[in-house]
Amino acid sequence: MKKLNRELVLLRTFAVSTAAIMSVLLLFAFKTNENQKFGTIDVERINIVEADGTVKMIITNVEQFPNGETIINDKPINKNRKKRSGMLYFNEDGLECGGLIYDGAKNENGHSSGLSLTYDRYDGDQLMQLLTTDEARGDERRVSSALMFSDRTANLGRKETYKISAELDNIKDKKLRRQKRKEYADQVGGTPRILLGKTSSQNNGLFLFGDNGKPKAMFYVDKDNNVKLEVYDDQGKVTNSWPE
Repeated sequence: MKKLNRELVLLRTFAVSTAAIMSVLLLFAFKTNENQKFGTIDVERINIVEADGTVKMIITNVEQFPNGETIINDKPINKNRKKRSGMLYFNEDGLECGGLIYDGAKNENGHSSGLSLTYDRYDGDQLMQLLTTDEARGDERRVSSALMFSDRTANLGRKETYKISAELDNIKDKKLRRQKRKEYADQVGGTPRILLGKTSSQNNGLFLFGDNGKPKAMFYVDKDNNVKLEVYDDQGKVTNSWPE
């Protein structure tokens, strides 16, 4: 009996010692200053963080894309945005400041796909956007790609903007929702100022807008390969054009 107890003690001592040695080896393995090299890594999401834990970038698939009640850097994110694969960027204060998203799939009409690369103003929405869309509806296909610069009001931060968006989404009456959206336009709306690229009307060129978002000048090649230059007044009427 004494021999059996002695063997059990030795076995337990061996097990504890082995676990301790393995823990030390694993600890030193992960604390090495050398960069780890991998061939292929399959992951659903990667969070790039600073030493203090602040998230600076998220690379994610569709399912892990943050929306809903997700909190990042102790701050809420856009609750109602669609889940897409891509990347999100965050500044030193932990605020979202841009991202890259993309999608594309067949549907009952044909297909729909798009890509958006954005850079945001501080605690606000995008000031610059590289946007491309490709939609097919039966035999008709529309492709547009453009670089757009916008003005954003500095009245509200993201948190307040999200509250307004939630309020608008909860209004079921379309007419009332449009009216309410106009009331909030000066607070949360973005005003396009410069667009360079191909529009949905298949015009390629440079498009300039006034501070009210209405067209002021366009220099473009239309879908029939005609070169045009147009100047508009504040009401959106053409005042000068070339060729006349």
